[in-house]
Amino acid sequence: MTDTVAQPAAVATTPPDTMAWDSGLRRLMMIYLPLSCFVLILLFPFYWMAITSFKPNAELMNYKEHNPFWITSPTLAHIKHLLFDTAYPRWLWTTMLVAIGSTTLSLIASTLAAYAIERLRFRGSPYVGLGIYMAYLVPPSILFIPLATVVVQFGLFDSPLALILVYPTFLVPFCTWLLIGYFKSIPYELEECALVDGATRLQILRRITLPLAVPGLISAGIFSFTLSWNEFIYALAFIQSGANKTVPVAILTELVTGDVYQWGALMAGSLLGSLPVAIFYSLFVDYYVSSLTGAVKE
Repeated sequence: MTDTVAQPAAVATTPPDTMAWDSGLRRLMMIYLPLSCFVLILLFPFYWMAITSFKPNAELMNYKEHNPFWITSPTLAHIKHLLFDTAYPRWLWTTMLVAIGSTTLSLIASTLAAYAIERLRFRGSPYVGLGIYMAYLVPPSILFIPLATVVVQFGLFDSPLALILVYPTFLVPFCTWLLIGYFKSIPYELEECALVDGATRLQILRRITLPLAVPGLISAGIFSFTLSWNEFIYALAFIQSGANKTVPVAILTELVTGDVYQWGALMAGSLLGSLPVAIFYSLFVDYYVSSLTGAVKE
C-alpha cells in the first residue's frame, strides 16, 4: 500500500505591488486627505488676512479685475499706516503688559490653590476644587456688570491695571483645575521623604513640586496668556481712551470710521497682533504637549 502524503493547500498570495497600492490608498484616504482638509480650513483665514494686509486698495475694492486669492502688486502701505499713523505700538505694548501681568498673577494664585487642594488634604477639598472650576463656567457677559462697579469704585476705570486685576477672575479657576490634575500625577512619596528630612511645605513646593510641574505651569501659562491677549468684553467695557486700549478692541473701534472699514489696516493689525501668541506657542509647544501626558511616573 502506497503512503500518500497530503499536499498543502495552495495559499492565495497578494502581489506586493497590490498590497503597497492598497496600503498607500488607505493611508491617503484615512490620514492625508482629512488632514489636508483640516489644515486648509484652519489656515485659510490666516492666509486671507495675510494677503489682505499686503493688497493695495485698488485690488481690495475691485475683485472683477483682480484675483481675490492672490496679490498682483504687494504693498506695505497698510502696515506703514498702522505703525506710524495710529497708536498701534502703544496698543501692542498695553496688550503685552496686561497679558503678562494677568498671567503672572493667575499662575501664582492657581499654583498655591491647586497645591493646597491636592496636597494638604483638608476636609472638603474635592468640593472646593469643583467649586473653583464651576466659577469658570459663569459667562463673562454676566460678570462684567458687577465688576464694572468695583472697578469704578476703586478708581481703576480706563486703566490697564483694571484689566490686570480683572482677568484672573476667569483665569484662576481653569488654571487651578488644570494644575490640580497635574499635581496628582506627581508621586506623593517624594514630598513625604522631604517632610521626613525636615523640609517645610514651602520648601517642598519650591524645590520639588514646582520643578516637576514645569510642563503643567507652562500649559496653564499658555492658556492664560492667550485668553488675556484676545479678551474683548472686559477690555471694551473698562477702557475708554484710545491710548489705553488693547489690540483686539483698538483695531475694531479705532480703524472703523463710521461705515468705512479700513480693511487693509484691520487685517494688518490682526496679523501683527497674532504673531506674539504664535511665537509664544512655538517656543513652549514641547512643554505643552508633555503636560498632556502627566508628570513623573511611579
